[in-house]
Amino acid sequence: QVQLVESGGGWVQAGGSLRLSCAASVRTSSTYAMGWFRQAPGKEREFVAAISWSGGSTYYRDSVKGRFTISRDNAKNTGFLQMNSLKPEDTAVYYCAAALATQYWSSIHYRLEYKYDYWGQGTQVTVSS
Repeated sequence: QVQLVESGGGWVQAGGSLRLSCAASVRTSSTYAMGWFRQAPGKEREFVAAISWSGGSTYYRDSVKGRFTISRDNAKNTGFLQMNSLKPEDTAVYYCAAALATQYWSSIHYRLEYKYDYWGQGTQVTVSS
């Protein structure tokens, strides 16, 4: 079993910051990619950011580049999404996801939600104008 537990969501004013955390319960020897996705009311779920196991490769959707930073601490099996300069359009339920067997992934695979094996429960982020 792989469990992902998120924390850090909440309510902020536009221009504010939040840091989401995703703690993964996995075997010590397991390696996995981690991604963040979000779903706003009435819209499809969309890719936000992803990071390779080593942390050497990161990916972002265009609308969050320069504002969001994805990182991870493998010693603690925890991923992070630092969100700065938040906008009302960032309001959504944010989901953490993990994928095993990513050795042969290309850059596009990290952006595809169907490639991820495990998902967190989702956490609400609300940005007021």
